This record gives sequence, structure tokens and C-alpha cells, in this order.
Amino acid sequence: MNSIIKLDIIHFSLIYLLLLIILAIMKKSKINQTKLLLLASFRMTIQLILAGLILTYIFDNPHPAFVVIYLLGMIAFSVHRVLSKNKDINKNFKLAITFSLAFSGVFILGYFVMVVVGESFFSPQYTIPLAGMIIGNSMTGATLGMKTFTEDIKNQRNKIEALLNLGVTPKKILLPFVNNALETALLPTMNNMLGMGIISLPGMMTGQILSGTEPTTAIMYQIAIMIAICTAVCLTVFCSLTFGYKTLYNSRNQIKL
Repeated sequence: MNSIIKLDIIHFSLIYLLLLIILAIMKKSKINQTKLLLLASFRMTIQLILAGLILTYIFDNPHPAFVVIYLLGMIAFSVHRVLSKNKDINKNFKLAITFSLAFSGVFILGYFVMVVVGESFFSPQYTIPLAGMIIGNSMTGATLGMKTFTEDIKNQRNKIEALLNLGVTPKKILLPFVNNALETALLPTMNNMLGMGIISLPGMMTGQILSGTEPTTAIMYQIAIMIAICTAVCLTVFCSLTFGYKTLYNSRNQIKL
């Protein structure tokens, strides 16, 4: 297969012209988000350029410490993003989310890199890009799951209080909210899996094919990473909510909402 065509700065910059289409549609539709679009595009560009420079250095100077530091940064940022969207939950619930996101991400990542791929966990070429997909999707799943869980509880506060007055235990009251939040968090990933190969060619597979990888190899990697992502999302959200919801009530079966 042909090697990937490298983009020079001039041809690459032409992609930004497509933003004019979005700006035109926004103006016609009276959507006042021009500043957000420009800011998001600018931040994305700067952040990815910095990430590219850092990864280039790490790939040229591979060392376990660099991989660990990069992973810790990913996890810290992911935890911060989830917790920033759920400021009202208690400290122990936040610890449950932190532990669940870190453990699930590292466990699934380690299994994928060392068992499926057969590489060292400290191989930056495999560990860092795969970590971005696994931990990033886990973060999104946890955010969606927690949003669903907290909103459902707020919307049904009166029902919860009525059930408590009838003598129903907090566990029986809260478990349906946990299960519903888990289902909601999993649906985007599973729906994405349903359409792959027919409706869309996913990013990882497309990138590998563009770089000259055989399509069959790219397909196997894509299938593997999607199963890993789905598992990581499920494990993260399940552990976060299973350990977290138990912090909402005490030994006297009083729920602290």
C-alpha cells in the first residue's frame, strides 16, 4: 500500500476555510455561538499541537516515567472534568468516581496493550494513544451516567421521601436510579458500535488505513478497541455508581439528598 501523504502547512491551513460554512449557517440560523466556535477551534489546534510536540519527544526518547506521567495527567484531567460537572455530590462519592475512573481505565488499558497487542505497558506508541481513547470515553460515560443519576434523584425527590416513609430501604429506592444511569451511559457507545462498518468508518481504523496499514489489521484493532471502550465505560460507571450511591444514606437508612 502507498505511504501516507504528508500535509504541508499551506494545504493543511485550507481546512479552516470549512469553518466559514459553519459561521454562515450560524448567522442564518441566528445562533449566537460564533465566539465559542472560534475559541473551540483555536484551543483544539493549540492543545493538539502541544500534544503532538510532547508525543514526538516521548516517542524519540521512550522512558517508562514519561508514559506514567502522561497517563496520570490524562486521569487527573478526566476526573476533574467529571467532578466539575457534579460539584454537589459528597466527598466519598467523588472518591468513588476517582477510584473507578482510574482503576477501570488502567485495568482495561493494561489488558489491551499487554494481553491483546502483546506489547510492554510502557510502550508509548501503543499505551498513550489507546489510553486517550479508553480513558476519554470512560470520562464521557461517567459524566453522562452521573448527570442522569443526579437529575433523576432531584426530579423524584418527593417519591423517594414517600417511599422512605413507607419503610422501603434506601438500597431498593436508589438501585433503579443506578441501573437507569448505567443504561443511559452505555447507550451512545453501543449505538456507535451498531453503525460501524455500515454507516461509518471509525477514526482509529481510518487513521490506520491512511497511514498504510492493511484494512484487515485496521479492522481487528478497531473491533478490539471498541470492545475495550465499551467495557471501560461500563466498568467505570458501574463502579462509580455502585460505590457512590451507598454514600447517600447512613446506617439508620436515612438518605442524604
